[in-house]
Parts: sequence; C-alpha cells; structure tokens
Amino acid sequence: MARNALNIEIPEKLDGLGALEPYQGVWTKLQKGWMSEQTVPPAIKARMPHTSKMCDSLEEAILKCNPQDGMTVSFHHHLRSGDDILVQAMTILANMGIKDIILASSSLTSAHEPILPFIEQGIISQIYSSGIRGAIGEACARGIMKKPFVIHSHGGRVRSVQTGKIKIDLAIIAASAADEEGNATGSHGPSAFGSIGYAMIDAWYAKQVVVVTDNLVDYPCVPPSIRQNYVDYVVEVDSIGDAKKIASGTTRITKAPLDLRIAKLASEAIIHSGLFKNGISFQVGAGGASLAVAKFVREAMKKHEIVGSFLLGGVTSYGVNMLNEGLFRAIFDVQSFDAAVSQSIMNNPYHIEIGAALYANPFNCGCMINKLDIVVLGALEVDVNFNVNVITGSEGDVRGASGGHSDTAAGANLTIVVCPSFRGRLPIIKKKVNNVVTPGDSVDIVVTERGICVNPKNIELEQKLKKAGLNIKKIQDLEIEVDKITGQPDPIEHTDKVVGVIEYRDGTIIDTIKQIKE
Repeated sequence: MARNALNIEIPEKLDGLGALEPYQGVWTKLQKGWMSEQTVPPAIKARMPHTSKMCDSLEEAILKCNPQDGMTVSFHHHLRSGDDILVQAMTILANMGIKDIILASSSLTSAHEPILPFIEQGIISQIYSSGIRGAIGEACARGIMKKPFVIHSHGGRVRSVQTGKIKIDLAIIAASAADEEGNATGSHGPSAFGSIGYAMIDAWYAKQVVVVTDNLVDYPCVPPSIRQNYVDYVVEVDSIGDAKKIASGTTRITKAPLDLRIAKLASEAIIHSGLFKNGISFQVGAGGASLAVAKFVREAMKKHEIVGSFLLGGVTSYGVNMLNEGLFRAIFDVQSFDAAVSQSIMNNPYHIEIGAALYANPFNCGCMINKLDIVVLGALEVDVNFNVNVITGSEGDVRGASGGHSDTAAGANLTIVVCPSFRGRLPIIKKKVNNVVTPGDSVDIVVTERGICVNPKNIELEQKLKKAGLNIKKIQDLEIEVDKITGQPDPIEHTDKVVGVIEYRDGTIIDTIKQIKE
C-alpha cells in the first residue's frame, strides 16, 4: 500500500486494473509534463462506395460488430433518466451469450437498473463511469462486481479513452435525429435532448460505432454533431427514450427556502469576490441550490449592467434565457439538463455544442474549464480540509456522480461549493468525508445556511467578503457547531476489500471505495 497526497492508502495494484498511481496533487502530475501520458490512435475504418450502413434492428447491428467475451461497450447518458438504449443493447448482448463485458457508460442512472441481473450473472464484469446511482450503486458498494469499478470525471474519461486505458470495442450512440450514413444529432426530433457532447470521443475512438435513432431523416442530417466518417451502422427504432425525463430534481432550480438562502449567500460571495465584472465566465453544477445561484446572479447582472463572456457545462433553459437576454455572449454546452435547450442549440449560433474533450480533458492545450472564472458546485459532504464527496452516501452506497466536479474545481478562478450544514440528522460538514472526489486544494469557498467558509489559502478573498459584511466562519468552527446539533453518526463499517476506485482527472487515484460490511 502507498499513501497519496491526501494521506489516503492506495493499493499498489488491483486485479482487473493493474498498477495504480496515487494522487499527487491538483496540478502536480501535469506540471511534470503533459507528455507523461501517451495517446493511442483512433480506429482506422473504411467502407466500399455506395454500400448501406442501415440495419433492420439493433440486434442485427450488434451482430455485425462481431461481439465477443470481454469486450468494452460504451454509451452516453444525455437522456439521463429517460434513456432506453443502454438496457436494450445490454439485453441483446446477454441473449447472445456474451459475457465478461466492460461497461463504459458516461454515467448510469436509475433508468439502467434492469441491467443489475447482468452484473450479478457476470455478463457485466466491470464498470467505468462518472456516476452510478440507484440499485446498481448500492450493489456495487456491496462488492457485486467481479472487478473493481472506476469512477472518473468527465474530462478524465476522455483522457482514459485517448490513452487506451479504456479501449472501446463498440459504441452505441442514441441520437434524436440521424441519416442513413450516421450523421447524428440530439438537437431536433421527437426525442431531442440537446448536446451530445459526451459521445463524441466514443465515436472517434471506438472500433465499431452504431448510431440508434427514432427519427431517420433525409441525408444530410444537420447539424451533424456525430459525423458519418466515424459511424459503421445505423438503426432506426421506435424510441430511444423519453426526453421529458432528462430534467429531474437535481436539474431544476430549488424552491426550498433553506436552499434559496444558501444560493443567495453564494451569489453575494460572487458579487463581492472581485470577479463580478464584464467578461465573467460562469458555470453552475447539477443541483437545486447551485442552479438557484444563477437566478440571483442573473438579477445582479441586470442591476449592475454586467455582460459575461460565456456560460459553460450542463445547460438548463434558465441559462438559455440569460443568453437570449444578452447577459452572456455565448454558451458552450456539453450536456443539456433540459430538453427545451435543444431548440437553442439548433437555432442560435452562439449556443455552441462541444465535446467532453474541449470541455474538460486536462491533456489538451485549450479545455474550456481553464478559462472559467466561477463555478458553483454541490456536495454530499465536505470536510474541514475542504475535500468534497459527491459519490458515496451516508450508508456508504454509491449514489452520486463525479461528473465535471473535480475538472471545473481545478480550472476555475473561484470554486464555490454550496450545501446545507446538515440534512435530517446527518452532518454534511464533517471532520472527514467518506470519500474524496474533489480535493480541498481546488475549493475556495463553502457556503451553507449558517455562513461562508473560505479556504485559508485565500486570505485576500476572505478579507473582501468580510469587508462586504458577509458572515464568514472558520470551517472547523462550523463543524463543531453542526456536531452539537446532529452528534456523530456511527461510522460506516467496511471490509478490507476494495470494490472501486475514484480517479482524479489526471488518472491518479484519489480514493478507494471499500465493500460495505453486511
């Protein structure tokens, strides 16, 4: 065992993953040289002229891709809780007798719970994903997988594909519109879901690519978010899913008074941070309170006649409204959190669809998060060292997503984490979090209903906020205050078995997830 920069024990190697590299610091690995990671070439493909890519069924398309035991299959999660294609495809592979599959979906939601028996039976033996929720996450935390699962960030996923750590044999890409050659988009059609940014790297690197659509259009499909030169087969199905289920409780602005208070405090911190000026760039994460910050920032931008540079990341209709009002000059959209956003992508040239590589891959010379002024993020837990957990719950179950959390926190000039100080009788501000996803060194402010905690490394920022009359507290004092209210919960009991690892965005291991003791 070795200890990483957060003093967390990391195994030297694990069966199914090989040698592990401990986390060294937010920028330490990259500062040693961007060439420390060697990329692999994308798949080379060719097709004879005037041959058809069309298949009569998804089963036929998968069969043509020569599925084999041990293959890696990838999907995107832009339809979120409304996705139907992942379960359909995995059921087809299971019925074909394919086993020991590595599932590399950009995220997994409760919509994917029907694949749980495939995990239990060993048909799926390993998962790479930015998030795992619901019954699948609960089962993974209890050691159901044959091999350790890997939680990575959105930027880290791109890095893993480009370096060959994730070798995609078959990418199945749901599209709300596509043509017979495989030009595809999520911006229009009955099941329009907006940006298809997470699937772009899959299309580029996968050995075989199948586009699945419920809206086959005349050639050419415009705009071509996924282009035909990457696509092997095209399938038309009755439905790719229900776009109305994209929006959820974590992608709507909260109406809860407590969360609105937190959002108001966070917006005041932004206004007095010194960054609230013309040309500001801004992102809010998926979470009711963090999204509500946008509401208050919008009001302040109108009052002070501020015009921002760009909005980034997961985009809601609220962000589109800010673009249309002239509060920001552009939106860069890697994932749409609201199906209504698709019309903006389709019709507004300043609503720009981007891939996850441009969004957050640390191993390129222009990812958008490195131009980001302010990001507002949620949390399941925060500790007194500002480390943030967004992956495991109070019982130890895997129930969240790394997403772009650590990516944006690393790149932004100001990273704000918003959360209540406790939920129910469970403390959120703790001495030590269950698992670290985003290291405290990349977090500047934690905002709760009981006050604002500023990372001690930012003395000048703390002075600005105090001068503005904001309620500033030391995070250690807040933890003691919360502890007096909630008490200390019983520690989660684990076995010594590591069932999953949490990768930092540079590929190092920031934490491990151990099996919950039954």
